[in-house]
Amino acid sequence: MLEYKTIQGYATTEWEIQKSRFISYINHVETEEQAQDFINQIKKKHFDARHNCYAYILGEHSDIQKSSDDGEPSGTAGVPILEVLKKNELSDVVIVVTRYFGGIKLGVGGLIRAYGKSATLGIDASIVVKKSIFNCYNLSLDYNLLGTLENYLHQNEIRIKDKNYTDKVDISILLPQNDSDNTLNDITNLSAARCKITKLDTIYLDIPIKK
Repeated sequence: MLEYKTIQGYATTEWEIQKSRFISYINHVETEEQAQDFINQIKKKHFDARHNCYAYILGEHSDIQKSSDDGEPSGTAGVPILEVLKKNELSDVVIVVTRYFGGIKLGVGGLIRAYGKSATLGIDASIVVKKSIFNCYNLSLDYNLLGTLENYLHQNEIRIKDKNYTDKVDISILLPQNDSDNTLNDITNLSAARCKITKLDTIYLDIPIKK
């Protein structure tokens, strides 16, 4: 899988309906242990709340999915939160919605809408990013090729990870995995094959998604 959507960091929102307060907490996590630790932190913080419902999805293939109604009627809290995560195609994300009961029952449909809206508000307050796979390459070249290569990298908005100046110049660049070959061919042709290209590693980069 070349890419998937997640969020950066942490966000929280709050709203009220029929005197019940709904506080949403959303966080980026990468393991079930991290997700459970975050859930436990919120439960400890809001130990006096009637409900701390949650859902999370993990993995680049979204293969781990869990939710909890935490005392709300079955299917009215954790599932709606989970469905919002799935609808937004997010993974490596946990959402906890804390409810302080205001004395007025919302009914099954009302609860489903309230928890779904709470999860949506949390996502709206977050920085959503696309995790894309990039290949890292080292370009080793003579100084007389530096200007030409730097112009090419700048014009094509290619990410530069590092530069090292010794008897030669070593430039580490990051290229999208699904579009590396064209750039490498351009560099080879531009330098008349005088630029030594070495593949280093493969990493995920967070690319912000405009809302």
